[in-house]
Amino acid sequence: MTPYTPQIICIDCDATAAIWDWRCPECGGPLDIANPQPFDADRIDAGTWSLWRYGAMLPTDKRFSLGEGMTPLVQTSVDGLDFYAKLEYLNPTGSYKDRGTTVLVNRLLGENVHDVVEDSSGNAGASLAAYAGPSGIHARIFVSTTASAAKKRLIATNAELVEVSGVRSAATAACHAAAETTVYASHAWSPFFLAGQMTAAYEVWEQLGHRAPDAILTPVGHGGLFLGFARGFAALHEAGLVERLPRMIATQAAGCDPIVQGYEQQLNAPPVTQEEETIADGIIVNQPVRGREILRVIRETDGAAYRVQDAAIIAAQKMLAERGLFVEATSAVPLAALREYRHDFAADTTIIMPLTGSGLKGLPGK
Repeated sequence: MTPYTPQIICIDCDATAAIWDWRCPECGGPLDIANPQPFDADRIDAGTWSLWRYGAMLPTDKRFSLGEGMTPLVQTSVDGLDFYAKLEYLNPTGSYKDRGTTVLVNRLLGENVHDVVEDSSGNAGASLAAYAGPSGIHARIFVSTTASAAKKRLIATNAELVEVSGVRSAATAACHAAAETTVYASHAWSPFFLAGQMTAAYEVWEQLGHRAPDAILTPVGHGGLFLGFARGFAALHEAGLVERLPRMIATQAAGCDPIVQGYEQQLNAPPVTQEEETIADGIIVNQPVRGREILRVIRETDGAAYRVQDAAIIAAQKMLAERGLFVEATSAVPLAALREYRHDFAADTTIIMPLTGSGLKGLPGK
């Protein structure tokens, strides 16, 4: 069999790019894998209890793993609203980011890359640090000085922490400057990171008895998990394994809601918004890299985009905790939206809600 080699192209102008270009060298647009591996149920490695059971569908071989993926799907109810919670906070570093990180890091190792930079509000940086350090990769991770202290401690354990004063986008700007001379291992830009997020859809498909849910609600910053679910179920649909795609629902905090504004204004691309303070710090992204694709997926799946206030997020976080689901505030945004927009869902709707980050990261400590 001919070895698989991913071909990288720009999604805006179709220009080809080198494997470690982080954006299009022609127009600056985001990159994608032109020849993704199709989903083949016969190639699932049923003896592997991690997302690497889908290794045949991923754009890299496995060289290092922390056992990420295969998170539980728990049926629960809040305020008479039934849904399935996908416990992504049970991934090794306490967030869904590990799905993308493991694929990205394994590709880095395959290309003999051992020095990278990344910017993060916390979870992505903590994830990259945990995988890069033991793999022999030196990572410099740029974060805002206002980022979670607990997450910064996690980053500093296995990576070089670079704190940047100002809003979240200031850390991104500093990282982009560093990326001129170093590989940018970006959770927002990398198509390899996005490929890892698709495994969440494959798992839900198996956990629901080989069927698709009616709707999926995710918190959206750059929208990696949102697009991972959408692309994953699209791959299952192309393979003839599901009859329809789930409605894709993007949820954001009112303090930073470019996707909601783009959806409400029926735009093809989200506007650049202000970065106001919000308890949902994991989704403070005023210019999502793949915003056009997020809005297109919402339209094509008869989805929606909802904004919620911090008070509703705090209430939803408390309700989840009362049910034994201890998550960070960002993870509670979809439940806050479901409670507020319950009229958009029939009583028998099968809803998936990924709980993206652990509440343990928010606990005080030294």
